[in-house]
Amino acid sequence: QVQLVESGGGLVQPGGSLRLSCVVSGRSSNNYVMGWFRQGPGKEFVAAISWGSGTPHYADSMKGRFTISRDNAENTVYLEMDSLKPEDTAVYYCAAVETYWAERFFYTEGEYQYWGRGTQVTVSS
Repeated sequence: QVQLVESGGGLVQPGGSLRLSCVVSGRSSNNYVMGWFRQGPGKEFVAAISWGSGTPHYADSMKGRFTISRDNAENTVYLEMDSLKPEDTAVYYCAAVETYWAERFFYTEGEYQYWGRGTQVTVSS
């Protein structure tokens, strides 16, 4: 059973930074697209990273501020968040989906197989 555990959330002032981590366990390969979502009215796509070349994809509002990366040796995916705004306040979820295609991406909640429980990020002065 694949399990994902997020950490790194917290309270930060506007303009500050946070680094979220997601440790993945229970998988038999690295052939997983990893994604980050956040909970607003629905689960909003934040970023995803392929398992082949590690190419990242971002939601438009996160480009230039957020950076997704993965360390397959450590079974960990990261989300570095800079220039945080109050509207970035949300519960952030890590997600994974196994795929044959090395450079495939997934952008919607329903396409992901496994989810973490989330970590709260609050941006406030």
